[in-house]
Amino acid sequence: MLKLVWFVPAEALDVTRDAVFAAGAGVIGDYERCSWYTAGTGTFLAGEAADPAVGSVGTEERVPEYRVETVVADERADAVVAALRGAHPYEEPAFDLYPLRAP
Repeated sequence: MLKLVWFVPAEALDVTRDAVFAAGAGVIGDYERCSWYTAGTGTFLAGEAADPAVGSVGTEERVPEYRVETVVADERADAVVAALRGAHPYEEPAFDLYPLRAP
């Protein structure tokens, strides 16, 4: 099992959640669409070759975003990450996959 964490602006929160759940994430036992999210601020500085969805090249940006967490079965990880990338509005979405250890 893996934990998927990603960062997304509010307007794309439900779109990205729907995409990863449709690809098989968020299943815990008999429950589906399991996730947790909280608000925060993301920062970035787009380089000259970037095409940022928010802000401008060469200017540090501060963007209200959500941090979203859910679980993913190992065998669904590639499909879930592809779904996240396809639904996310950013050129380079920030996400992490962490291995989970059963007790």
